[in-house]
Amino acid sequence: MTRQTALAWEDEMRLGLYGQTRRVWAPRGVKVRQRVQMEREWRYLALAVEPLTGRLSWCWIENLKAESIAPVLQRWHQDGAGVVVWDQAPGHQGARPQVKGMVLIFQPPYSPELNPVERIFQEIRRAVEGRPYSSLEEKMECVERELRRWAADPERVRRLTGWAWIQEAWASLPP
Repeated sequence: MTRQTALAWEDEMRLGLYGQTRRVWAPRGVKVRQRVQMEREWRYLALAVEPLTGRLSWCWIENLKAESIAPVLQRWHQDGAGVVVWDQAPGHQGARPQVKGMVLIFQPPYSPELNPVERIFQEIRRAVEGRPYSSLEEKMECVERELRRWAADPERVRRLTGWAWIQEAWASLPP
């Protein structure tokens, strides 16, 4: 593993039309009413974050099965990602034998606080949730716009995801 190898954290987020209410400001005594969609239609956003460079890579997938995840990882590997850190989801475990030439590091289960991708997911949810959409494609386009804004500002991504312990751990590896 060389210093030129890209280190990325990867995770998936389910995006659908089954809406979420968001906190909003209102005058005291005024009842807040939010319209919430209840359609069971969704896609999954596979997102990789390189906290040291601020680079984002993403792809939409139909499900979280290994057959859907493995080709995404292969594409990211061809684009330079040599090390991927991810959780222990069943699809990740199944994709492991299908991904050749990439170092896969598994985080402890149920530890989103160790995954910088979750910070980007928070920002995406903040930008797109809390309002109804006419279609899933419209909501996906809103997410795409938000991701492009983040990708255009790598320094902002680094500030949000480039935690000190990640930088120290990477710097302590032998050359």
